[in-house]
Amino acid sequence: MDAIDKKIVTELQLNGRQKMADLSERVGLSPTPCARRVAMLEDAGVITGYSARVDQAKLGLPVTIFVTVELEHQISDAIGVFERAVRQFDEVMECYLMTGSRDILLRVVASDLTSFDHFLEHQLMRVPGIRSTRSSFTLRTMIRRDTLPVN
Repeated sequence: MDAIDKKIVTELQLNGRQKMADLSERVGLSPTPCARRVAMLEDAGVITGYSARVDQAKLGLPVTIFVTVELEHQISDAIGVFERAVRQFDEVMECYLMTGSRDILLRVVASDLTSFDHFLEHQLMRVPGIRSTRSSFTLRTMIRRDTLPVN
């Protein structure tokens, strides 16, 4: 990626709905070469899609919970079973395989403590291979970035 590609990525992270003419002006290209570069960045997998940022509280999901999971076995088959299961849970917004004492870190959203309890008891804890879980509830979001630094 050259400097213009990086400018394109930065601009699209800030506003993925802008018109090609506006984007090309911001990055210093004419629209046709700018559109070609955007297409190349999409084809290369640098740009993976476009979406709207949504306020989770206004959608009735004000509670964010981080759940650490320890698996009974840390082998690829057990990790695969877990991953396939949690992909089915709409409440799970992010899932990371971690180093350290906990194997998995989940970011979960819920409407309230009762709905989280239901998710935990009737969905997550029914996934085979879980040894233990620990949940931490967020009090407030202090920093949230939706754009990656492009150097």
